[in-house]
Amino acid sequence: MRVVVASHGHCFDGLASAVLFTHLLRELDQPIRELQYHALGYGPEQRPTEALLKGDINAVLDYRFTPSVALHWYFDHHRTAFASNEDRNVFDARKEQGQFFHTADYSSCTKLIAEISRQQFKIESPALAELVRWADRIDSANFPSAEAAIDGHSPILRLANVVEHHGDDAFFQQFAPLLLTAPLDEVAQHKLIQSHYAPLAERRERYLQLVREHARLIGRVVFVDLTATPLQALAKFVTYALFPRSMYSVIIGRLGNAIKISIGHNPWCGEKRRHDIGAICAHHGGGGHAMVGGIAFPLAQLAHALNIAQQIAQDLDCTEHAV
Repeated sequence: MRVVVASHGHCFDGLASAVLFTHLLRELDQPIRELQYHALGYGPEQRPTEALLKGDINAVLDYRFTPSVALHWYFDHHRTAFASNEDRNVFDARKEQGQFFHTADYSSCTKLIAEISRQQFKIESPALAELVRWADRIDSANFPSAEAAIDGHSPILRLANVVEHHGDDAFFQQFAPLLLTAPLDEVAQHKLIQSHYAPLAERRERYLQLVREHARLIGRVVFVDLTATPLQALAKFVTYALFPRSMYSVIIGRLGNAIKISIGHNPWCGEKRRHDIGAICAHHGGGGHAMVGGIAFPLAQLAHALNIAQQIAQDLDCTEHAV
């Protein structure tokens, strides 16, 4: 059978989810003839998910639900997984088949797949335990500090950084099978990962400088407008390392032909989150978790996106209206 695995692209949890799901299928003795991986995104030029589901078995992981009849497996942990009540109803009707799983606010989709594999299908994945642990740690920001979260000396974090910048279809097609057979540390030292990371390390220093130059505080919110310079990605956690007392960050930047707004709560600020960031992003067509989320706009809507980003930053500072 031809299997299509469509998972959240440019995301370490999305890549790891594809690996864990492939392991599950193989342990279920599915006769896999061909495996095709697709990296899904939320940008304005993203292909419709249903158009990708051309296999005998099709799976969507760590991404918004699609009500397509061609979908056979689904795993996700985002609170914004369902674009409408109708989509949620389709999911609820099909989850009795035992191949549709959604647990809102689960720390990572990779961990969800690992635990469902163990609990429902009695399938263990000890060789992938480190991959599960790191995917869960990165996606839930479970680091002792913001500095630890952006540690440029960690091989695994270097790999995650490369995935965020280069994690497209071709990257998933090459590295998902490799992560199934090789230790995580070994994959992190792969020559292609090293070659991709070298220029990213230089960009990282330039990015830090751009954030220093363009960040401004709106109360306890760090607002950063990086739309003047095209970027490869909006780095996570940098604002918290530079502004450790900030509660939230709102970063807007140009990524290719899109404008991306990235919003997050600082887990190291010492104060409880007071807003549902995923719900805020969903209101503007984006998605995410309660602690972090994103919104994408076409490049032509720069002024509109900038207004929305500024308004969100101001709203996040109005803690008396917290959710």
